[in-house]
Amino acid sequence: MTVTWIGNHEEGVQAFRETAERGLVNGFITLSDEAFEKRSAGSRAYAGICEKFGIPYYTVDTIKGKAAYEIISKCQPDLLVVFGWSEILPERLLEIPTVGTVGTHAALLPHNRGSAPVNWALIHGETVTGNTMMWLSKDVDAGAIVDQISFPITLFDTCKTLYDEVAKTNAVMLSRLIDALERGERPVLPIENRTDEPILPRRRPKDGLLNWHQSANAVYDFIRALTMPYPGAFSFLNGHRYLLWKASVLPLKTTAAPGTILGTGVGFEMNGTGLCVAAEDGIIYVTMIEDENGRRYADRELYELGLEGVFENE
Repeated sequence: MTVTWIGNHEEGVQAFRETAERGLVNGFITLSDEAFEKRSAGSRAYAGICEKFGIPYYTVDTIKGKAAYEIISKCQPDLLVVFGWSEILPERLLEIPTVGTVGTHAALLPHNRGSAPVNWALIHGETVTGNTMMWLSKDVDAGAIVDQISFPITLFDTCKTLYDEVAKTNAVMLSRLIDALERGERPVLPIENRTDEPILPRRRPKDGLLNWHQSANAVYDFIRALTMPYPGAFSFLNGHRYLLWKASVLPLKTTAAPGTILGTGVGFEMNGTGLCVAAEDGIIYVTMIEDENGRRYADRELYELGLEGVFENE
């Protein structure tokens, strides 16, 4: 069996490495440097794996162009794998592999179809999510389901920790699929991949503007949904824009206006120092921020910054 791979996001690295170790990959396609810089959570670790196993490495600006079509046509794969790619594949690519094209979606389909499902799950306060492998079709996240694994969203998770789980389950499900295909099976789960739910919209950096006029839990969920390696939640203080990278919820109440900095707590442990900021019904403890010049402040430097005032929308 031959496998041609399309990938960019770090969620696919572990699965790619394990498939490469099996000697099955005959070509890898990823984004060009210019296109790569416009995406979040991309990884260049694929290049080293390709070099180690002698896998041809190709870059394209888009998977919809002539270059990608010619590369995949030349590779003539049995299985085309698409992990961590933000574009919908045109039908002419889906017709090339002899077995089919498989991809994953970081949600329990048919729930949370669309863009940024992990980020949206956190923003919406969900407590369970998962990963779904499917045979790709011309419609968004609507192909026949091959495999599915669920996992909890704890209070301590961020977009990064959940995508780490996605990466692990990508590797598990692809290995199970390849084993089945080598036995002559083409697995499909009895899950109808249809829903009346709206498709999740794409998230862009500008969508990270934080609304302090909501519950402390909702503010916390928003910050952890957009933290590194994503663009981050942001707010404005005294006319300056700040990114908020790390935060906690305090079980305290306040009558101060949402967004008001109540003071700076200090501590000798890592992340022990932070800004106490009022939300609609509680307090957020912000322990790492970044200013407009890209400088990050935490611990003693955050305390010495001496921030005061009210975080606002502009």
